[in-house]
Amino acid sequence: MKETSPGVAEVTLVEKEPAERHTIISWEQKNSCVLPEDLKNFYLMTDGFHMTWSVKIDDTPMPLGSMMINSISKLSRLGSSSLYALPNAPTLADLEDDTDEEGNEDKLEKPHFDSRSLIFELDPCNGNGKVCLVYKNTKPVVTPDTEIWFLDRALYWHFLTKTFTAYYRLLITHLGLPQWQYAFTSYGVSPQAKQWFNMYKPITINTALLSEEADSFVNKLDPNKVFKSKNKTPVLKKKLPSQPAGSQKSHTSTTSSKASSLPGNSSRKRDPQM
Repeated sequence: MKETSPGVAEVTLVEKEPAERHTIISWEQKNSCVLPEDLKNFYLMTDGFHMTWSVKIDDTPMPLGSMMINSISKLSRLGSSSLYALPNAPTLADLEDDTDEEGNEDKLEKPHFDSRSLIFELDPCNGNGKVCLVYKNTKPVVTPDTEIWFLDRALYWHFLTKTFTAYYRLLITHLGLPQWQYAFTSYGVSPQAKQWFNMYKPITINTALLSEEADSFVNKLDPNKVFKSKNKTPVLKKKLPSQPAGSQKSHTSTTSSKASSLPGNSSRKRDPQM
């Protein structure tokens, strides 16, 4: 994302040091699994990723885009902790029997919150859900085969990619726009998010997603108008060209001649005998 794009401002990339190899090994030993090779190489280059950008509306920056990959220390497991800080409080695994196959898409086996799967949070998505690294085969031992899934706020699963590298490309090409992960769900992005998609048009987005349905209304924003400064250029009023004096006289004489020809306006000469 460049600041030369319409309205884009304050593009910030948080620089991070590479993760130590012993830190990665310690994480693998603690969680009894091996990181996929592409994700491991990513952490050896940078311990996480965080890039943000804003848009300027009425000269005031507003945070919009956010691209994030958790550091190795924050690559925490889902389903192991309680939902509430209370004794014997329910966990995500307790919801396993209550979930149905509504989140199962393309007949792929969805992840499980219990011991059948290992799930780790890659991106908290600013509270709009969670992007997760999922190990599906955990018995008898955890296999290194992983997938990237999106867990929405209703706790339904949506498949994203087979590898971390493929997901990283999706993250970059979607510019970190709000709720972009919902483009891979059956219900799609919200109308508000769709407006931002229409404005910046990620190169990988399906254009059919942005098509306006017959029974819906989406405002079409013009970047040049949205990000226009309040300082308006004064409009100069054009003066009508003045008529030459000769034309005014001819116009006056023409008018008077017309008036004299009207009935009742004819003048009589007085008869001296009267």
